[in-house]
Amino acid sequence: MAVKIRLRRMGAKKAPFYRIVVADSRYPRDGRFIEEIGTYDPTKNPSVINVDVEKANKWIANGAQPTDTVKKILKIGAEK
Repeated sequence: MAVKIRLRRMGAKKAPFYRIVVADSRYPRDGRFIEEIGTYDPTKNPSVINVDVEKANKWIANGAQPTDTVKKILKIGAEK
């Protein structure tokens, strides 16, 4: 089972809101997931990022691969 840390799109049309989730890579983008570890709201200025860094590090240590976008978000979230 290939586990990924990726964004799950929520919100209305043209008003995206994302949840950062840990999911099996075979599931669809907005489908089933294992655990929610944070949120990302790009509509605010500046963007609002809430990430549980401990959970993210635990999943990465267990072999979960973050997507490129999530890597950037985790880097910013860890600085806060």
